[in-house]
Amino acid sequence: MIEVMKSKLHCVQVTEANLNYMGSITIDEDLMDAANLIAGEKVQILDNNNGERFETYIIKGERGSGCICLNGAAARRVQVGDTVIIISYALMDFEEAKTFQPSVVFPQDNRLL
Repeated sequence: MIEVMKSKLHCVQVTEANLNYMGSITIDEDLMDAANLIAGEKVQILDNNNGERFETYIIKGERGSGCICLNGAAARRVQVGDTVIIISYALMDFEEAKTFQPSVVFPQDNRLL
């Protein structure tokens, strides 16, 4: 088995950081669908502004809202307005991985074109 990138939301902006929440990242459901992500899925967050890299899990956000909200402890790792990349990974057979095509989405202003 090999771990490969399954899904990627490339360069979305943090719209909110909510320290007083149990944890996770809230993502607009439209963006989740486009990138083949589901609620509860583990993701890696890469902050282009400060270099932070950390993991959390997804909570479904309001469809069409453009919401990218870091919650709980993760809220301390970003600032509203930061540009982040959100990546999930999957385990698969090495041969399958050679031809697997990940879902990569390039939103504009946190919305699909």
